[in-house]
Amino acid sequence: MTEKTTLYIVPTPIGNLQDITLRALDVLKQVDLIGAEDTRNSGKLLKHFSISTPMISYHKFNEQARAEFFLEKLAAGKNIAIISDAGTPGISDPAEIIVKKAIEKGYRVECLPGATAFVPALVISGLGSQRFQFVGFLPNKKKEQEKLLTSLKLEQATLIFYEAPHRIYKFLQIIKEFLGNRKIAVARELTKLHETVYRGKLQEFLDKQIELILKGEFVIVVEGARETEISDERILQELNKQLEQGKTKKDAVKYVTEKWQIAKNRVYKLGLEL
Repeated sequence: MTEKTTLYIVPTPIGNLQDITLRALDVLKQVDLIGAEDTRNSGKLLKHFSISTPMISYHKFNEQARAEFFLEKLAAGKNIAIISDAGTPGISDPAEIIVKKAIEKGYRVECLPGATAFVPALVISGLGSQRFQFVGFLPNKKKEQEKLLTSLKLEQATLIFYEAPHRIYKFLQIIKEFLGNRKIAVARELTKLHETVYRGKLQEFLDKQIELILKGEFVIVVEGARETEISDERILQELNKQLEQGKTKKDAVKYVTEKWQIAKNRVYKLGLEL
């Protein structure tokens, strides 16, 4: 640990306790206070590793107030660790607010490398892993869902979502409605005894040709848009938009080519029409 007052973001196992790192154990033992998403759940983890550091709750319902409390402790020279129920805090779990506030106040912030569900799900999905976009949970409101998924329709990077078991089929229906019948991989119970990965087309899941066991948290990996899904009309619209913003035709072609990872010759030929 460093001598300077520090806020540590500490990943914890997503299922298998052996996945915790030696450094994470050292930090949790040496800090002055641990902020935990669920103290009862995290208490089991700390007890397993004989860690007696004081712990206080830090979750989405109290994170604003707790952030101010943690800042007071940091100001008093106390080192603090933030943990979630599983995985890395800040990835679909509380941490973002305290991280921002600690940085603003000039405190040192360190995030330890470690467990997070979406990385192993992506790697074992069988889909492209060179370029990906982590989306996490969809917004609750329908209009926000539609806005988000519409913006992702032409995204060629692999997309990664989280969803709860009781909403999974509704989620898959929404994804198919906006993104089409794409290849997906659905991972559940990662790193646990009953880890399962289902692979197929969206419609196969909706038709129950591939039947899911509705238990555990789900990570859904969705293939990105194919070049053929990006129409000439859409490319022309984007070229026009870039020209209107002051780009040269050469720069507009380069921008669109890189944005959607499509053939430069195709974009260039369409640009000749403008």
